[in-house]
Amino acid sequence: MAVQYVSTDTTPLFEAATGNKKLLELLWGDHLTVLSVAGSRTKVSTRGKTGFVDPDAIGDESLLEVYFIDVGQGDGVLIRTPDNRHIMLDGGFDRTKQPTGKNAADFVDWKFAKDYGLNQIHLDAMIASHNDADHYGGLSDLLDTSQSTELDTDEILVDAFYHAGVGWWVNPMTHTRWLGPTTDDKKFLTQLMDKRAQVVAALKNDAEPKLQGEWADFMKNVTKAKTIAGASTPIQRLSQVNRYLPGFDGSNGDVAIRILAPFETTISGKPSLHNFGSSASKNTNGNSLLLRLDYGRSRILLTGDLNTDSQRSLLEDYAGNRMEFLCDVAKACHHGSDDVSYEFLSAMRPAVTVISSGDNEGHDHPRPGIVAASATTGHLEISEDQIVTPLVYSTELARSIALGKPRKVTVTRDGETTTIEAAQLNTIEIEAKTTKAGDLRPTTVKRRLDRTQIVTGLIYGLVNVRTDGKTILCATLNEKDHTWQVKKIISRF
Repeated sequence: MAVQYVSTDTTPLFEAATGNKKLLELLWGDHLTVLSVAGSRTKVSTRGKTGFVDPDAIGDESLLEVYFIDVGQGDGVLIRTPDNRHIMLDGGFDRTKQPTGKNAADFVDWKFAKDYGLNQIHLDAMIASHNDADHYGGLSDLLDTSQSTELDTDEILVDAFYHAGVGWWVNPMTHTRWLGPTTDDKKFLTQLMDKRAQVVAALKNDAEPKLQGEWADFMKNVTKAKTIAGASTPIQRLSQVNRYLPGFDGSNGDVAIRILAPFETTISGKPSLHNFGSSASKNTNGNSLLLRLDYGRSRILLTGDLNTDSQRSLLEDYAGNRMEFLCDVAKACHHGSDDVSYEFLSAMRPAVTVISSGDNEGHDHPRPGIVAASATTGHLEISEDQIVTPLVYSTELARSIALGKPRKVTVTRDGETTTIEAAQLNTIEIEAKTTKAGDLRPTTVKRRLDRTQIVTGLIYGLVNVRTDGKTILCATLNEKDHTWQVKKIISRF
């Protein structure tokens, strides 16, 4: 069975070899397993379904695909390269903190189990942009073998794990969480997490220094991971010193992944990172990994949670070479926070901005001024009196879940089963904890079961960015009729 790809912007997947009944709409670059030729249509398997496609919509070109996953508050990005390598960058909060009980782990599982029809997830690289839980939680869920029943695949294999270096440590004096010591002038952080051996040592009960809390739990899961060859997954810190993600230097005409930040400096013979102030969050965010995907002429910038201080510092670090930040597509820094340098936005000048933020979080992201600034600093083109770019997308408007209402409830207890039909659901009341915008503490709410929505599945799509190295397609899925909303640009590089 041959593997081919959708060659048009969109095309229907038909239910039968004849007729116009559609199962769904496919997108440029979608993976197709060709099964047979049936009359004027080709029988294919894709996205967990079998159907028929017009042969004129089938080609051989594999694309760079970047999926910006709706994880609520946080980031989650799955990258598939044209030569079928996969990189997972961040994953949102863990499932226990998600209102839907779903995160990036579930989308990745869907991609491999349903779309590819595989029983294992194989990531060539897993990356935590920094040590905030709304970025690494979903990665931890993927690796946590105790949650294997949450996934349709049987196992996950990770050939390499990368991180930004800043970790959460146990303060030996106060036994509280901290980011480690600084230089005497407070300008640099000096205690960096690095390779696997150091991580394993820092997880021991009597370790000094010792990793702390949820970050330590996550790193324990990382140390248990295996590569496709069966070896323990290597762990490595990244900075601009590395220049490229190992194995992704673009030397064979494939995707190059540039590492632009965090910006490492050697202090007294030790690698150190900028200290952006007394606030821990300023430093975890400010020392995020800044990655740039280069494929052909196309540039996609992944910015983590960079803030104003770190952006200004990078502008100084790259003085005379700010073209490194120019891009076609940029993931907005820190979920659309207004802690952003206007000068840095201008240096990026993307034609497309993707904001990763949730609609049930207390940070009020994205901020209106940043949405406007993303448009005003973006690359603008006018064609036949129409604005072509810039474009601003939000994962908040591109749902990753399908919602439905319960129709009946089945209760099994001591071998006996009781079914409550739809007409009776108005007699059942459920309780839930919720934190409304502006509240400091969660409150208990009650709601009739017949008026409660539940998660029924994942919606394929989210914010899709795909490119052949020249043309860049951005797409979101219309939830009502499941058709694609497509915009295309041509890279200016």
